[in-house]
Amino acid sequence: MIDRAVLEPVLLSLQTAAVVLVLHLVFGVLFGYLLSKERLPFRLVLDALVTLPLIFPPIATGFMLLLLLGRSGVIGQTLAEQGVEIVFSRTGVFIAAFLSGLPLVTKPVQSAIEQMSESLKEASFILGKSEFETFVRVTLPLIRRVILAGLMLSVGRSFGEVGITLMLGGNINGKTETISLAIYNAVFEGNFERAMMFSALLAVITLGLFFAMNRLAGGRRNVF
Repeated sequence: MIDRAVLEPVLLSLQTAAVVLVLHLVFGVLFGYLLSKERLPFRLVLDALVTLPLIFPPIATGFMLLLLLGRSGVIGQTLAEQGVEIVFSRTGVFIAAFLSGLPLVTKPVQSAIEQMSESLKEASFILGKSEFETFVRVTLPLIRRVILAGLMLSVGRSFGEVGITLMLGGNINGKTETISLAIYNAVFEGNFERAMMFSALLAVITLGLFFAMNRLAGGRRNVF
């Protein structure tokens, strides 16, 4: 029988990866599309917010989010009054993984769209297609490999996230402990066998993710 102390971090990490995959597919692509528009109002603000987790230390980012989403925080206090708890919950773990990996999808998508030939979009408009139809039928197919590569990186990042998760999730055994936090805890306790076991599991999962994404991308070329 599998030890619950081993199973729970694995299941939480897989659940987090699944949630993050969907959120990044929707919001990562959406934000990348919006940021590719130079005349978008507050474009620089959105760009800064999306990019922040990529350039700011994770533990500091987590602390800032803790101040905002904690019970005494501007956002957290309002949510707490509605019975919604984010800090030290699985929701906090999901938010941490989502924010840390978001720029890994958004920025490549933004760059890919900006480098697309305008003639392709203009041809679609001439044929009477709307901007939405052009995005779905022209833009998305052309940047499909970029999206897949970004999703692979962001989901992989979710498995390795520690700093923000420590702040928002609290590293609670059986509740908010992910595989990476389990490795951290094992090393801290001097249990290197356990740390090696979780590291091996993480390696198998991430390698499986890599080959799955390459297969989905189709063809013989690497998604990168």
